[in-house]
Amino acid sequence: MAIANEIITLISDIHDSLRTRGETLSTAESLTAGGLSNALTIVPGASDVFLGSITAYRSEIKTSHLNVAKALIAESTVVSEEVAIEMARGANKSFGSTWAISTTGVAGPGPSDGSDAGRVFVAFVGPSVQVIELSLSGDREVVRNATVASAIASFARILRQRDISAPAQQKG
Repeated sequence: MAIANEIITLISDIHDSLRTRGETLSTAESLTAGGLSNALTIVPGASDVFLGSITAYRSEIKTSHLNVAKALIAESTVVSEEVAIEMARGANKSFGSTWAISTTGVAGPGPSDGSDAGRVFVAFVGPSVQVIELSLSGDREVVRNATVASAIASFARILRQRDISAPAQQKG
């Protein structure tokens, strides 16, 4: 996956914001299958803030490695806001990170678990919890790449808004 220069700039901004506050990041990925963690580690110094990722492509891995309740999956399906939040919380717990980003959805080409191809949830869990829902079109690669780009742009925006409303204290 080629990563656009604008996305690389956002990744650098994310790392700078996290580093300034002494915060860390992890991911829990389903449909992006490691693409998000790959992108987040493309810049030098990524290990200062990025702790790790769990790729939980199957429901049983979401349950066993991210502690997503089987009942929640049965009730909401894996393509849901609730499961996205629990996946991110599981990554937070597994890695001890300040923030976690999770991705879950249907890459396509057809529907799955009652959701159309291109339906995606991305959760951002840390000092605050936010979720975005995406409705994307295109083939599997397009949906996965658009999910990664949207997750990065949204997280950069979350951190930027947080940094404006509550600037980090200067060290020194």
